[in-house]
Amino acid sequence: MLSLIVQRMKAILAMLASVRMSFISVLAVCAVLLMTVLPSQASADDTGWKSLEQPGAIALIRHALAPGTGDPANLDLNDWTTQRNLDERGRQQARDIGKAFRDRGIPVARVLTSQWRRCTETAELMDVGPVVEEPAFNSFFRNREKEAEATAKARSILAAAPQDKVTVVVTHQVNITALTGRFIQSGEITVVRVNDLGDVTILGSIDGISGW
Repeated sequence: MLSLIVQRMKAILAMLASVRMSFISVLAVCAVLLMTVLPSQASADDTGWKSLEQPGAIALIRHALAPGTGDPANLDLNDWTTQRNLDERGRQQARDIGKAFRDRGIPVARVLTSQWRRCTETAELMDVGPVVEEPAFNSFFRNREKEAEATAKARSILAAAPQDKVTVVVTHQVNITALTGRFIQSGEITVVRVNDLGDVTILGSIDGISGW
């Protein structure tokens, strides 16, 4: 939600820069802007949470906040110190996402996660169901030749998701984009359903929770 507000604020301020307005007038316009953005985003999030009630719903979650991009050149999945990991804000974000699930009484079958530590830690801190590491959701950010194979395997796994409970998947931006065509932020959730053929249907989305 914050990113959406910032984008709209930048757009309106750019427009205002071309005309002469008092500081008070600028503040008034910004206040109106916030009043229009916040209710619409809240409504969108409500729709997103509601979509998790549909049979076979799957919550694709990009791992919580982990400063930086990609991973160090010496990446080793068995050594957390060689990876880009969650910071304290990211850890709190993961806890808050889990709390949002529990507060709404969302039944979770299991939490599938990439083997990267920023994903396993997000899944563990959410504390909403049994955590299972699944290599099909590992990042292929630095190995794009693995995208097709990994995505096909992920679709196959998700096609077998239970109908009566939510399957949660904690993975990476590139994996979620390959499955849905959407680019999402850390902690953001895209809700989907996958049929027996592996076709992905987007049911809704939930904006990232701040973590503070």
